[in-house]
Amino acid sequence: MKKVLITGSNGLLGQKLAELLLPRTDVELLATSRGENKLAEVLPTLPFRSMDVTDPLQVEEVVSEYRPTHIIHTAAMTNVDQCETDHEGALKLNRDAVQYLVNACEKYNVHLVHLSTDFIFDGEDGPYDEEAEANPISFYGETKLMAEEIVKNASCKWAILRTVLVYGVAHNYGRTNIVLWVRDNLQAGKVIKVVTDQFRTPTLAEDLAMGCWLAVKHDAEGIYNISGSEMLTPYDMAMQVADYFALDKSLIDKADASTFSQPAKRPPRTGFDISKAQKELGYQPHSFMQGIQMVAEQAEAIL
Repeated sequence: MKKVLITGSNGLLGQKLAELLLPRTDVELLATSRGENKLAEVLPTLPFRSMDVTDPLQVEEVVSEYRPTHIIHTAAMTNVDQCETDHEGALKLNRDAVQYLVNACEKYNVHLVHLSTDFIFDGEDGPYDEEAEANPISFYGETKLMAEEIVKNASCKWAILRTVLVYGVAHNYGRTNIVLWVRDNLQAGKVIKVVTDQFRTPTLAEDLAMGCWLAVKHDAEGIYNISGSEMLTPYDMAMQVADYFALDKSLIDKADASTFSQPAKRPPRTGFDISKAQKELGYQPHSFMQGIQMVAEQAEAIL
């Protein structure tokens, strides 16, 4: 029996993990997040504890009491521009919290599965494999690389799962995703500008949750790339969304990243080689077109 504690269960990935793991008979689950449980209505049987990962005393208390076999650490400040303007907050959540979790994992012999990002790379020569050299160009990327170093130096068992541009539908959540953003704008007849000079392997949130579970199931150790398998620009993604919903593609304007003024620099070309996860964990992502369909169906169900 795996006893799995999730951090950040209110976030997109945390929600998908809760939905995936709660029905399993071979998993005992504890969802944790700062504040109230956003899944209380949709998953009424979900065991939940409020836990702020930036508070070492809370982390120690919950881990010592629950004694998980595995922690899947999804909580992070992932807004890249916010990290650029709030260094203190980014360090607290993306670096310090990881140290507190590592301390607890070492003390209670817990296997830590830590989520990381393609933004630890400069994007000069993607797609990347697990051995590629990190060189972040944003503060977000820097904090996530610091976290990786903390995990790599831990004496507990650990796995680092790196991912790229996660999209999906979350309950009770303000932020939209590229699929619904494109659909809603085109349906409203609005012209949208979408970049053609950033390359990613976009990741369906359900696929990332499955990757996390496979890492737990196999007690995987080391670094794994968990993303989609298709290298796409946001413009390519927008065109596929328009195709899926049969919307007017002439409303989609090509742009390059320099037309958007954002506080944080974005790596131009990341994306991942996922062959290691496919071979060692049996990971198989959906295609982007399949992802669009799943997002569309879930968005309908919520309405």
